[in-house]
Amino acid sequence: MPLLLSSFRLPRARVAALGLMMAVAVGGCTQLKGRQGYIADAVLTDAITAGVDNRESVEKTLGRPTFVGQFDGRDYYYVSRETRQLAFARPRPIDQQVLRIRFDANGNVTEVDRTGVDLVARISPHGDKTPTLGRQRSFFEDIFGNIGAVGAPGMAGGSQ
Repeated sequence: MPLLLSSFRLPRARVAALGLMMAVAVGGCTQLKGRQGYIADAVLTDAITAGVDNRESVEKTLGRPTFVGQFDGRDYYYVSRETRQLAFARPRPIDQQVLRIRFDANGNVTEVDRTGVDLVARISPHGDKTPTLGRQRSFFEDIFGNIGAVGAPGMAGGSQ
């Protein structure tokens, strides 16, 4: 009788180990959600109006911007982005909001623009090489292409 009980425990242990391994494997395939940037509140962002608010009231209502315009500092940008990622794949944007607030020289709000995920562009590089303009030269043209060109009249370094 003890021999029969031990033979039943071995398959149960294997089944339990297999179940645990499958749970870990399936758990690695779940979707990961990510949020980056400003957490937008629709009530607060809708409250900003042109001609009424100024730089100080915008900062009190929304806080410091994600970034300020690079060239003249008249634009405030509040950027928020939500992504999803499956296992080891790249994160995909599922929602994005960019709120741009433009100020005049006195610091009063002149424009409030909103854009969404429709302007997100996917950039995929061309392999591991960057395409450039110009001639396509072969390996031998690269090596032997300058023979006779160095020191020729009219070329840099040559006698005039």
